[in-house]
Amino acid sequence: MAPEIKYTKLFIDNEWVDAKSGKTFETYNPHDGSVIARVAEGDKEDVDLAVAAAKRAFHRNSEWRQMDASKRGEILYKFSQLVERDQKYLAELESYNNGTVLNFAYGFVSGAVNSIRYFAACADKITGETIPADGEVFSYTLRQPVGVCALILPWNAPISMFLSKVCTALAAGCTMVVKPAEQTPLTALVLAALLAEAGVPKGVVNVINGFGPGAGTSLTHHSDVAKVSFTGSREVGKLIQQASGASNLKRVTLELGGKSPLIIMDDADLDVAVRYAGNSVFFLQGQMCIAASRLFVQSGIYDKFVEAAVKYAQSIKVGNPTDPTSQNGPQIDKEMMNKVLGYIESGKQEGAKLLCGGHRIGTSGYYIQPAVFANVTDNMTIAKEEIFGPVQSILKFDTLDEAIDRANATEYGLAAGIFTTNLNNALQFSKHVEAGIVWVNTYLHFTPQQPFGGFKQSGIGRENGLDSLLAYTEVKTVATALPKTV
Repeated sequence: MAPEIKYTKLFIDNEWVDAKSGKTFETYNPHDGSVIARVAEGDKEDVDLAVAAAKRAFHRNSEWRQMDASKRGEILYKFSQLVERDQKYLAELESYNNGTVLNFAYGFVSGAVNSIRYFAACADKITGETIPADGEVFSYTLRQPVGVCALILPWNAPISMFLSKVCTALAAGCTMVVKPAEQTPLTALVLAALLAEAGVPKGVVNVINGFGPGAGTSLTHHSDVAKVSFTGSREVGKLIQQASGASNLKRVTLELGGKSPLIIMDDADLDVAVRYAGNSVFFLQGQMCIAASRLFVQSGIYDKFVEAAVKYAQSIKVGNPTDPTSQNGPQIDKEMMNKVLGYIESGKQEGAKLLCGGHRIGTSGYYIQPAVFANVTDNMTIAKEEIFGPVQSILKFDTLDEAIDRANATEYGLAAGIFTTNLNNALQFSKHVEAGIVWVNTYLHFTPQQPFGGFKQSGIGRENGLDSLLAYTEVKTVATALPKTV
């Protein structure tokens, strides 16, 4: 049965309200393209109200700003208990709205609980330093919350991204306006309700459903917004950075995708490497910024690896996300499905060899059979552009030095990986590859303690870990003259 749709309005100042314009828009189920619900469509007027509420909540005399840091941590811990209580409903709603296989959605919510608790424990651990400054002064630094934050979410992992951004900002003491992706607004609204139930004061967390040109642009240009955190496309990220500089020089955290290389050395455990390589690009239908969409396999095992990779791809069951035997669900919508199919066609036209999959499954919903390409070269479109779909491109290399140079020959630098039993190979690759996160003999290993973000055009700043927490603060230096001794 379809999960109950509890919330469809905007959440401003801890109240559920209609958009001022009265506009709504439809949100869909990717399994069959059916309409799930109509949700309120926020625009500039609604953003102004939400930012004003967040600004009031950030005033120095507000309940939130006067609250002990340990109390913020207690509220976040209470929130984690509520998410744990409602994890079945949240997972079902996530799967229903974005097509994630339900079994995986359960895992995401369970992992999210740990992430909330990590940041709950961090809330009272933000400290300054004493400084041995020259002169007769006592000098120290304070780390204080940056202010009102605009948190703009992607559609591929709505719950995980909401919690990563919101809990970090709350632990630091900020207030915020959240804009979910227009494709997947439903779980963000439920999580906002749980935050209010946990005791987050009014105005601290606000949620505005809407589209980029309306709600998103209004947020990024708003002069009372001090920081923007955005996960999404490189093109939109650049626009956000420009808008942040044009208004009030906002602080920005941008995670903008990648074209991540995965290196398989001749000495790797073939069975393990094949499985990880497949999961690294087919998991979540390939709709991952860190998908290993450039798979470099050393020449000595190339043919054997390709044969095994095809068998692995063909073993993946694509189907209804609620089916417990399904391993892949649908792409998010028709537009993305057609975009991925277009990349597959370009791969064939440019000379890559399609060995399996690459076609739409059925006529209802947005399903694609996982594709494996061999004989891929660096200049092909499928080797250069982020596909965001279940497409594995296998390239051949001879030496590690060659692999590193080719891995770095991209504008992106988000993730990278290597499978090898040679420690020197692992250390050399980890040192020289241009990526924000490097996996050795594993892939897609995430914990809330590990900073996540990219080099080059994959973004600015980090999510998760203490680095992300500090990015929601400003450093203030205080110097106090010491009384002269007699």
